[in-house]
Amino acid sequence: MAHKADNEGTGSSHHTELYASIPRTCLPIVYHPDYNMTFMGLEKLHPFDAGKWGKVIHFLKEEQLVTDGNMVEAREATEEDLLVVHTKRYLNRLKWSLKVATITEIPPLMFLPNFLVQRKVLRPLRTQTGGTIMAAKLAVDRGWAINVGGGFHHCSSDSGGGFCAYADITLAIKFLFERVEGISRATIIDLDAHQGNGHERDFLDDGRVYIMDVYNRYIYPGDGYAKKAIKRKVELDWGTEDTEYLQKVELHTDGALNEVRPDIIVYNAGTDILDGDPLGGLSISPQISSRPSLPGHHKERRDRVQGRQETGHPHTHGDVWGVPEANRPHHRRLHPQLAPPGPDWSRGPGGGGLIIIIIAGDQHDV
Repeated sequence: MAHKADNEGTGSSHHTELYASIPRTCLPIVYHPDYNMTFMGLEKLHPFDAGKWGKVIHFLKEEQLVTDGNMVEAREATEEDLLVVHTKRYLNRLKWSLKVATITEIPPLMFLPNFLVQRKVLRPLRTQTGGTIMAAKLAVDRGWAINVGGGFHHCSSDSGGGFCAYADITLAIKFLFERVEGISRATIIDLDAHQGNGHERDFLDDGRVYIMDVYNRYIYPGDGYAKKAIKRKVELDWGTEDTEYLQKVELHTDGALNEVRPDIIVYNAGTDILDGDPLGGLSISPQISSRPSLPGHHKERRDRVQGRQETGHPHTHGDVWGVPEANRPHHRRLHPQLAPPGPDWSRGPGGGGLIIIIIAGDQHDV
């Protein structure tokens, strides 16, 4: 897949380290220990688990699925990277600890020097944001990729909230739109328990982006204006359980894939749908939450919708992968789901394969 700047000879896009070449010896799994926040216990004042990403990696290492040596180390998004989406005014406001305290919903942060807030709170979020952008590009190169963090779907270009300070979903899509040939249409499938009002506000008037959002209608953020951007809105009631949830998600996912034919699918896979989550308000069992059903559960339907062979069974943590082209060998199911890619997973210079971008959404202490 060619870069637009390469094709044009000169490009107006800024230089970024986030699209740097990655050794083929690495699995396309993006992570950095700096994702995790520890700051005098203040991170525990919010139900959001600020150390969940390290727990995921610890589990994967115990299962011998990854090692420190075969993962891609995420890089922190620079101010220039962030300005692809964010306004200068918004980024300057993050230099005030009161603003960060409001976004993260941790009031004591307002009393701390901003250099500490930058180092202990915003740098981890910028690194996760860089990881999402890197994973999206890595999926184009490899066919699949995982960012263990990210999914900050409440942040838009000029506003943050709900523990989301940077708009990594919007950034990942816009980086691809601007820099990669053949990527011009995107579908967002947001299954976090909360409405994804950040990316919805960013893409409200952008016809290239189709949004499907499945969320508890009674909880934060209740952003009526942002809902105008949702092409397929699935509003759930308190305590929605497995059967109803699966029926609605599978029905509407199939409908979304029938309605448009995107170049990329961004799947925000929040696990705050789990029964007992203090903020999600839904009652989905762990067995259903970990079921590899979206967005690739019905392979035959997807073959028919997209007119090519595809594979990949996403799970409910963050990952990004593509699908083989029609002339590739028969589909290979990822089992275990972190199996390294082979030649049949390469998107190749001709393009044509569908890229599915899946990033971790909210997961609160339960």
